[in-house]
Amino acid sequence: MTQALETKNAASPEKSRAKLDRRFSIAPMMEWTTSDYRVFARCITKHTLLYTEMVTTGALLQGNNPERFLKYDDCEHPIALQLGGSDAAALAKCAKMAEEFGYDEVNLNAGCPSDRVQNSLIGAILMAYPDKVIDAMNAMQDATSLPVTLKHRIGLDDQQEYSVVRDFIGTVAEKSATETFIVHARNAILQGLSPKENREIPPLKYDFVYQLKKDFPHLEILINGGIKTIDETQEHLRHVDGVMMGREAYHNPWVLSQVDQAVFGQPSLVSDRFEALERFIPYAERQLANGERLMHLTRHLLGIFQGLPGGKQFRRYLSENGHRSDATINVLLDAIELVKQQLDKSKG
Repeated sequence: MTQALETKNAASPEKSRAKLDRRFSIAPMMEWTTSDYRVFARCITKHTLLYTEMVTTGALLQGNNPERFLKYDDCEHPIALQLGGSDAAALAKCAKMAEEFGYDEVNLNAGCPSDRVQNSLIGAILMAYPDKVIDAMNAMQDATSLPVTLKHRIGLDDQQEYSVVRDFIGTVAEKSATETFIVHARNAILQGLSPKENREIPPLKYDFVYQLKKDFPHLEILINGGIKTIDETQEHLRHVDGVMMGREAYHNPWVLSQVDQAVFGQPSLVSDRFEALERFIPYAERQLANGERLMHLTRHLLGIFQGLPGGKQFRRYLSENGHRSDATINVLLDAIELVKQQLDKSKG
């Protein structure tokens, strides 16, 4: 059984100064990479760098309770806070807050294509305003000793030339102290495509990201977009410094069980899916005791038995029973037992 995990928000200078190993990370995903999901991921992989959902500067500076956006469980380290915004002064304040809360990195979102944030100059639209990006990066770097990184696309709308992303990175790197660039290897189509379509329709151009590493060997270049397996990850790592996996790490979280050994050369954290869930249960029990509903926890677990006998029964049982306001940890335990029974049948 895993040791108790306590939420801690005190600054951690030792962690802040340590160089982060970004060879593998999980992408920030709105409504998905919540603290509950990140704790579950940490029950499977020890060394993967985790990212929060994007948090806007307005949420942190104008709301009544910024702590609710910043709190996390201490087991989540190494963990990076992704910020959404364009005002340099506001981003600087938020970067300072990130350090005060003990985060290991601050990341600026310049890749989200949602039209809901474009009007506030948040996300991918920032690629059209490199001067704003430079001002923001400089302000954040001045406000914190944490590494400040940038996540962005390879271009906007019908920009097809490699020179677009090359010049963007070159300018930002020259005029700020930014050293780490996380590149989603697709264009962002700002009009006419939904965020979901923007993850699927614009073609992936991994060769653009590989070329960036050749053109900027002194920079840390990470690749993101459409990566689903550890074999693909290892192939990308022949060309770039790190891989960021997105939706596959959420829908099929067991893929993370290979990361510590295959990518970081360290022992695997758990031997099977049941052990991962066993590590998660004490955390889930504490969250339930604090008033969280079971469905908010178990929605992040639905893909853990993907492809195994009993996987569908596990998902169905949690979906049908976990939403009740009085649902207890026994619902999760019963769902796990269903899988064990199906596995035993399949062996027999």
